[in-house]
Amino acid sequence: MSIHNIRKEVMKTLESKIHGFVDDFLIPIEKIWQPSDFLPNSQNENFIEEVKEIQEISKELNDDFWTVLIGDTITEEALPTYESWLMELDGVEQDPENGWSKWVRAWTAEENRHGDVLNKYLYLSGRVNMREVEISTQHLIADGFDIGTSTDPYKNFVYTSFQELATYISHNNVAKIARKKGHKLLARMSKIIAGDEMRHHKAYTAFVKEIFKIDPSEMMLAFEKMMKHKIVMPAMHLRESFNTKGSLFNDFSTVAQRVGVYTGFDYVDILRKLNEAWEIDKITGLTAEAEKARDYLMKLPDRMYRITERIVIPETQFNFKWMIPA
Repeated sequence: MSIHNIRKEVMKTLESKIHGFVDDFLIPIEKIWQPSDFLPNSQNENFIEEVKEIQEISKELNDDFWTVLIGDTITEEALPTYESWLMELDGVEQDPENGWSKWVRAWTAEENRHGDVLNKYLYLSGRVNMREVEISTQHLIADGFDIGTSTDPYKNFVYTSFQELATYISHNNVAKIARKKGHKLLARMSKIIAGDEMRHHKAYTAFVKEIFKIDPSEMMLAFEKMMKHKIVMPAMHLRESFNTKGSLFNDFSTVAQRVGVYTGFDYVDILRKLNEAWEIDKITGLTAEAEKARDYLMKLPDRMYRITERIVIPETQFNFKWMIPA
């Protein structure tokens, strides 16, 4: 049996549990928060005053902070890219009754709210050149990105387990900074978005844990390959108007690390957490090749931590087209 067919069989086995996954990790549409719960109500007579208050408070946050928030918003808005890639996985079918396609659509629908509320908030803040932000968003969706997983659900679920925890960290740190600056509304928004990302992280780690029970050696090898390939951030192809694909990522990454929203140490910590969540040190019945992969994964966090300690974050100031001076 080919590797694709084996993956499909495993996914078919897990599909019988998909309704439980949906109930455990997603929230019914009528009960979950919506962007309008956090934004000023345009039908309220105090709407203009509330917007002015947001704009005044927004002046207290520096350009580095807004740059990170813009990058987070743009990557959240690139949802069409992520859904289209997940719908191509082995075992996921376009059939509306397919359990996995139901999961992908429901997960995407939850994620869609994040970009929606953040985009509107950026617009109201008065600190952002929204046309430039919108151009970057359109470029990111049009450019697409290759995370090195092909149609392999094992690799893809490693990616989503990692990436959802990374976005939790990023939004949670934004919330902390906003709260310290007295930006209570933005802090609440970012905190609740972070909560969504943590639920999604737990879902994808649960999927991987189930696969480890059924196909431990191949799951271990997929985990190793993803970590050797290194997790590619969705923002890797960020660009501004009239610039080339990916030309903005290094500058954006520098700012995110400088602000402390997402750093190399966070990357290492996520890897440690995945090793612990999947209890890879306790998994039995592995092939010799998978045992070597396990050894590599167990040693990797310490090795990467030592490398990260030597990285110096430059203080270079970048002139992003996204920004309007305070």
